[in-house]
Amino acid sequence: MDQFKGQPRLPKFAVPKRYDLRLTPDLVACTFTGTVAIDLDVVADTRFIVLNAADLAFNDASVSFTPHNSSQALAAPKVSLFEEDEILVLEFAENLPHGVGVLQMAFDGILSDKMKGFYKSTYEHNGEKKNMAVTQFEPADARRCFPCWDEPACKATFKITLEVPSDLVALSNMPVVEEKVNGSVKVVSYQESPIMSTYLVAIVVGLFDYVEDHTSDGIKVRVYCQVGKADQGKFALHVGSKTLDLFKEYFAVPYPLPKIDMIAIPDFAAGAMENYGLVTYRETALLYDEQHSAASNKQRVATVVAHELAHQWFGNLVTMEWWTHLWLNEGFATWVSYLATDSLFPEWKIWTQFLDESTEGLRLDGLEESHPIEVEVNHASEIDEIFDAISYRKGASVIRMLQSYLGAEVFQKSLAAYVKRHAYSNAKTEDLWTALEEGSGEPVNKLMSSWTKQMGYPVVSAKLKDGKLELEQSRFLSSGSPGEGQWIVPVTLCCGSYDMRKNFLLESKSGAYDIKELLGCSIGDGTCSWIKINVDQAGFYRVKYDDSLAAGLRKATESQSLTAIDRYGILDDSFALCMARQQSLASLLTLISAYKKELDYTVLSNLIVISYKVVKIAADVSSELTSGIKQFFIGVFQLAAGRLGWDPKQGESHLDAMLRGEVLTALAAFGHDETLKEAIRRFDAFLADRNTSLLPPDLRRAAYVAVMQRANKSDKSGYESLLKVYRETDLSQEKTRILGSLACCPDPSIVQDVLNFVLSDEVRNQDAVYGLSGVSWEGREVAWKWLQEKWEYIEKTWGSGFLLTRFISAVVSPFASFEKAKEVQEYFITRSKPSMARTLKQSIEKVHINANWVESIKKEDNLTHLVAQLSSN
Repeated sequence: MDQFKGQPRLPKFAVPKRYDLRLTPDLVACTFTGTVAIDLDVVADTRFIVLNAADLAFNDASVSFTPHNSSQALAAPKVSLFEEDEILVLEFAENLPHGVGVLQMAFDGILSDKMKGFYKSTYEHNGEKKNMAVTQFEPADARRCFPCWDEPACKATFKITLEVPSDLVALSNMPVVEEKVNGSVKVVSYQESPIMSTYLVAIVVGLFDYVEDHTSDGIKVRVYCQVGKADQGKFALHVGSKTLDLFKEYFAVPYPLPKIDMIAIPDFAAGAMENYGLVTYRETALLYDEQHSAASNKQRVATVVAHELAHQWFGNLVTMEWWTHLWLNEGFATWVSYLATDSLFPEWKIWTQFLDESTEGLRLDGLEESHPIEVEVNHASEIDEIFDAISYRKGASVIRMLQSYLGAEVFQKSLAAYVKRHAYSNAKTEDLWTALEEGSGEPVNKLMSSWTKQMGYPVVSAKLKDGKLELEQSRFLSSGSPGEGQWIVPVTLCCGSYDMRKNFLLESKSGAYDIKELLGCSIGDGTCSWIKINVDQAGFYRVKYDDSLAAGLRKATESQSLTAIDRYGILDDSFALCMARQQSLASLLTLISAYKKELDYTVLSNLIVISYKVVKIAADVSSELTSGIKQFFIGVFQLAAGRLGWDPKQGESHLDAMLRGEVLTALAAFGHDETLKEAIRRFDAFLADRNTSLLPPDLRRAAYVAVMQRANKSDKSGYESLLKVYRETDLSQEKTRILGSLACCPDPSIVQDVLNFVLSDEVRNQDAVYGLSGVSWEGREVAWKWLQEKWEYIEKTWGSGFLLTRFISAVVSPFASFEKAKEVQEYFITRSKPSMARTLKQSIEKVHINANWVESIKKEDNLTHLVAQLSSN
């Protein structure tokens, strides 16, 4: 039996075709029992059957295999569960006959609180605490619910039967075909599913309300949520039914199932999960409350619903062959969710906001400890860590880059061909490239391999010399170190206006181009006052301009001659180059001063994110520099704050509503006196009346941050009032909004209280990481000590899922000293494990990057004087 241990994949001598699964959950004892009959095709000589199982107990006597043409069941004398490999090995007395047979067994398990496998989630109904039973199987946890071939390529059909209390709603992937009530228990049978992967099987049992609609071709769409919250499902229902219609057209294939249910789960580790026909969500990603949800919550619901429904085609109908190709699922669903959201809500300018996805991808991929889009996966425990900004955001960004290169129509037709060709089957990255090559006639495989098979991305350095534009590519690293690698870079450039535009591929390390030949104009002849490379930020790379080109772009930014997308790109590249010590902080701040008239939501939103990072890094340089830089940013945001004011305007845009909250939050965080006073005045009105018009949802975060800026050891009243609001609301979005604001307090003793509160039973395990998201600079050390003190408990509670990695990155990454990096490394020498190794290395690398950046800023002359000068201009 030992031959099967330590293998990344299951042996292929038996292939599952159909599962007949019966489960009986006990919601009081939090256990379940089950039986499964699996139709197997034995395709090679073997006396073993090897499949996945974990955290289950088996009744050995129940295990049998019955060949197709025989009534004689063969018993398995030896049944062994190897927990470390999560496999069940059945040994029979002799070789099994080739062909189809039925494998049967009985098992039982525990409904744990680990938010994976078949687990329990808690909710309140009429003041009474109750349990619901929920599944979360991706990536490799179906094996914790029933024994199975738990690999994406082992597709089969599923016939599911549940035995549950008769007063509860019981849902699965397919519609109910029969329900037999017998007193307090009912047996619910579901239609057999089409062929699908195990990670997409889903079951939910609990008390729910729902709202219902239909698509244009009669598919039933429902949104389920806790009793009394049905109205909060209406927005997601609208988005869901419209999105299914849109994707049916886009992929040229109808939605394959008779119904789709979307359901909000109170305890849920991820954002959502695309189970075929039964999509599960965190409450914050599905529910929208007209009165208490912010505009940003509405947008999140729309993009997450569109993302999950895209998976019904890209992931569920056509499934990646192995986790190496996870990005095909996630990168694609991310990209296409923007396509759908843009179609439903064009006024949101969502493609401009897509830049935030690209930026997250660029940030993570600028680390030496990044990984390629296509990453080898050798053990189930490694899969969780690749559900990251590379698979989702870099994945989506290279798809956008390719679509922009090939053209939207060719791209869509080729995708439809790909979905048709691989429907009800599995695909690899190369299969997508093949379809796009056939549709476009372009060498897509050659173009794209450099982007998916090697990690990182290039920075293209541009300089003007004697009328020639010289370009050179090299790997960009946030550490500033030289990096290896070469890419086929789709270069787009404009000169002086968007009418003068040129596209070409940079396939070698460098190239020189005659500007007059290329664009028909010369720099300085009046028509060409600036050159912008990577127009619309369509390419997944950064650009470093020489001083004269940078000065031209700074002027063009100030005069708003560039699009919002290009203004964003120039700012973000400049910030990244500054962090990598390729550019001074002085030059970054000089560029930022050109954004004082900026009013675009996405550009300002990114500038705000950058401002927080610059202020935190300045704090490690000197207090004098920090206060100067805070004043500088307060000045930069004044115009936008003045235009938006505190009160929402009648009929204003969704983007203005989001921007008002973000700008006021930044002003509060930087200690702007007027903002703090006004925010606290409005918060007091909100305490007296939760429905006051003085503090609509879009402003609440700003008010909460202001309250915590003023809270301290000797006056905790504001902090205690916020906790009161937290305890009284039953809206997850409000709870997470408060959790995300508490730790920004500059008093370390309050930060300590907040961190302890985060681990209390008043905060659901799924939400604890929100409490770590905004720890103040002054609170870093307290947070690190707390992480060490509580590590055993944290590891035990979150250790089996990806949320554990969020604790490490949130607490470790903000530091900026080599000593701290060493201390963290030493602490984790004996505590690290494979599922957190990558995150730990990335977090320590970020500390090194920060430390080097601080050293470099300390060497800049007259910086404080320059900041004062920029502030007064």
